[in-house]
Amino acid sequence: MAPEPPLLTMSGITKSFPGVRALDGVDLDVQAGEVHCLLGQNGAGKSTLIKVLAGAHQPDGGTIGWRGEPVTLRSPIAAMRLGIATIYQELDLVEGLSVAENVHLGHEPTAAGFVVRGKAAKASTAQLLRRLGHPEIDPARLVGELSAAQQQIVSMARALSHDVRLIVMDEPSAALDPDEVDNLFRIVGDLTADGVAVVYISHRLEEIRRIGDRVTVLKDGRAVAGGLPAKSTPTREVVALMTGRNVEYVFPERPTRGPSSEPVLRVQGLARAGEFEPLDLELRPGEIVGLAGLVGSGRSEILETIYGARKPTAGQVSVDGRTLRTGSVRAAVRAGLGLAPEERKAQALLMLESVTRNVSVSSMSRFSRGGWIDRGAERGAARAATRELSLRPDNPSVPIRTLSGGNQQKAVLARWLLRGCRVLLLDEPTRGVDVGARAELYAVIRRLADEGLAVLLVSSEVPEVLGLADRVLVLREGRVVHTAPARELDEHRVLDLVMEGSPAS
Repeated sequence: MAPEPPLLTMSGITKSFPGVRALDGVDLDVQAGEVHCLLGQNGAGKSTLIKVLAGAHQPDGGTIGWRGEPVTLRSPIAAMRLGIATIYQELDLVEGLSVAENVHLGHEPTAAGFVVRGKAAKASTAQLLRRLGHPEIDPARLVGELSAAQQQIVSMARALSHDVRLIVMDEPSAALDPDEVDNLFRIVGDLTADGVAVVYISHRLEEIRRIGDRVTVLKDGRAVAGGLPAKSTPTREVVALMTGRNVEYVFPERPTRGPSSEPVLRVQGLARAGEFEPLDLELRPGEIVGLAGLVGSGRSEILETIYGARKPTAGQVSVDGRTLRTGSVRAAVRAGLGLAPEERKAQALLMLESVTRNVSVSSMSRFSRGGWIDRGAERGAARAATRELSLRPDNPSVPIRTLSGGNQQKAVLARWLLRGCRVLLLDEPTRGVDVGARAELYAVIRRLADEGLAVLLVSSEVPEVLGLADRVLVLREGRVVHTAPARELDEHRVLDLVMEGSPAS
């Protein structure tokens, strides 16, 4: 008896954009019921490949097979009809619609040829949410009111509302805390037990070990390895394939000298009811302070309140001894604060604009005279700022959307350097950034601190906080439960604190 063909085969897939060959003869095969992990640095071609699979891009060459038969995926609808669903890292949910409306968007329940709304849609959505382990999410609630983790679950429910046989998950754990990741892996296990295949993209190699069956590695638009065993292939080998060189996970050395004695940022009794309890914090030039805690512990809310994007219910923020008007981003920026937010594409970047405009946008008064913008001065300043951070490509005229995640993040940092920022607030600075680019960002952040910038850092990855920060505040349920120099903590100690809590020290 002949063996069953792979569920999916992609052979010799090519795709070019103006000036860029994104895919150069990529092969990929996926078996029913397996978790096939797709690895590669930003710019390796992962996003383009899954968009070809999703029907969002048409390949220039190559063939796609589905259950042994050749197919053409002319649109996302065509891919969905075959049973292929894609959950992108940047969720494509409609915030102004309810959970149930998002789940059934484009394929609303029908009866006797008529669209059925209300109870039927809510009931089927509730059933899917129970299957996903989240019965507490109200199908009638607006998606815009949900947390990032809850929105991830809604996106998964939408995929499961179709008769899917293959689900592509692009960085699905990026916004999830450890308990949510466990639940995600349970869901994936249930799906594969039913014969559903999963293409799983993640920069977290420990996740690949835990959940993957096989691995395909992309580099520069080519598959440099296909079908590697996920659990037994050495990490050093995977990293070498991704980068073309051996990479050690080493954080920049901390300076031996301590920061200057006078704080540049002082936070006193800052609080937001229902989000975080009164917080006291001092941050000195040259110092990196990390906030560690689970999703929902108040980390991001603290950064956004210090930045003025949220108005506190108590407390104050001072820069160089001057108390800022709370709830005012303008006052914070004028005082020298800059924020690189968690969702950089939605909250920080002008995706249709050039790198130049994204870097200069917070400093436009420098380049405007009598209502006219000095484009030459703007371009020159942007180029100088991006070169200081080794942003690639070295052409600030290109659209920001064409850059990798790591280089987009460098553009955000360059914006605040150009502005003369003195306190940099970093929320998940390496989210969606590959291994090689992470090392570059770590070096940039440490160098900026060494040059006198004060940095307040939030990251879901405890090793990142411990590796970068000089001092760490551990948060649990909106409260600081421990403060210590980073060198006195380890990952297990921090996780114990965030899960159980302890008296503040």
